[in-house]
Amino acid sequence: MPSTTEEYSIESNTDQGDKLANKRKINIITSIALVLPTLIVLYHYLATIVDYVTYDLFTLNPDSHLGQSINFFFYDTIKILILLFLVSTLMGIVNAYFPIDRLRIYLTTKKMYGFQYFFSALFGAITPFCSCSSIPLFIGLVKGGIPLGVTFSFLITSPLVNEVAVAMFLGLFGVKATMVYTLSGILLGSIGGYILGKFKLDRYLSEWVKQIQTNSEKETEVWESEQTPFIDRLPSIIEEGWSIVRKVIVYVIIGIAIGAAMHGYVPENLFASYLSADKWYAVPLAVILAVPMYANAAGIVPVIQVFVAKGVPLGTAIAFMMAIVGLSLPEATLLKKVMTWKLIIIFFGTITVFIVALGYLFNLIL
Repeated sequence: MPSTTEEYSIESNTDQGDKLANKRKINIITSIALVLPTLIVLYHYLATIVDYVTYDLFTLNPDSHLGQSINFFFYDTIKILILLFLVSTLMGIVNAYFPIDRLRIYLTTKKMYGFQYFFSALFGAITPFCSCSSIPLFIGLVKGGIPLGVTFSFLITSPLVNEVAVAMFLGLFGVKATMVYTLSGILLGSIGGYILGKFKLDRYLSEWVKQIQTNSEKETEVWESEQTPFIDRLPSIIEEGWSIVRKVIVYVIIGIAIGAAMHGYVPENLFASYLSADKWYAVPLAVILAVPMYANAAGIVPVIQVFVAKGVPLGTAIAFMMAIVGLSLPEATLLKKVMTWKLIIIFFGTITVFIVALGYLFNLIL
């Protein structure tokens, strides 16, 4: 039997361990209470802060190519890194408490008649993200084990359609064109995700994504079996979110740098003369010319108005816009951390075919 001294020593060590655990919990809660509001405020005022740094502190001309490129680079890089950390952490919390395996099994075994792709595309349409900003949430969905085709529906539609672009489209081109643009973007995401899902492309995800999927599943199983309290799960969740940011930060910087250069130095109006109505190849050419460029849907709508005013058919102009916001070199660079090149080519190729087909269809009905 243990002596009284030994029992006291064990109890003392236990008490000391409990105190350290409680201190760690308090530190975590305090850090979250400080960091989370800071990130949210920074995200909200990011444009103003970046404008001040770029144009006031660095004294760059806002109308110059260099000023626009630097401003774009700072804004999008910081925005995407904040989103990536917050979304990854949020998805970690969801994975810890929501039965993802059951959801995955439900989505893959139950007949939903394609509505899962439609709902994912609709979710993409109401999220105000550009193509690069959509990727953090795409990574979170893939990490959570959501079927790849369903996540593709979100990734396709999210940059194509958002409420700001819809409002601008309505004011510039009227109700009919706005309805065609909005519905076609959602249908493109739904059908594109469905087709890509049928190809069974999970094997072409990067090894890094497969690893975080496996780790997430194992960690969730341990937590459920041991009924680990949320406060004890939180450090691992936050560490995983920060780990994802560290692993992709190089790809974010490279991708946004390419986008910033294109944004600042490639003149959109240069292409208008090549996209006139009398050229049969105008629609596929518009899509090809759009890929090197980078902008969000709201930013490119005024350019589309210029194109149409110069005689470019509205359908061709919309195809150009969809290719800019849905297919871009920065997006491909960011996706390289998530997918193999083969999957990126399949994804881009499928969406390109759909956008070209929609461009011809738009020219017939608009």
